[in-house]
Amino acid sequence: MTLSSYLWGTRFVIFASLTALGLVVFYLDPDSVGYSGLAIFYFILFFALSGIFNLFLLYIRRKTMKDEMHIANVALSFRQGILLALLAVGLLILQSFRMLVWWDALLVVAGVFLIELYFLSKN
Repeated sequence: MTLSSYLWGTRFVIFASLTALGLVVFYLDPDSVGYSGLAIFYFILFFALSGIFNLFLLYIRRKTMKDEMHIANVALSFRQGILLALLAVGLLILQSFRMLVWWDALLVVAGVFLIELYFLSKN
């Protein structure tokens, strides 16, 4: 798979996720759907954010490296995009249950950081 086809596939997934997110926001009532509707919302939001973060991190790596993108950089951006989306959705879930305080946010950030350190030390 070339980098161009990967980027177009990612853009398509982002567009589909944002479309689905818009449909969920406009057509589902959060009070009446219960936890299943919230799970669908957070699941779709996770896909949209992971794609956006992935493209953003790839853009930063392309601008800073100036040479040809390596598959390791694409994999690194993909993993870090997923972890950043997991961080954002985790914080939003805590906020939706009114459990988000600064030390809980720091624990979530530390957890994501430890997961990233695990993957970096594995290489």
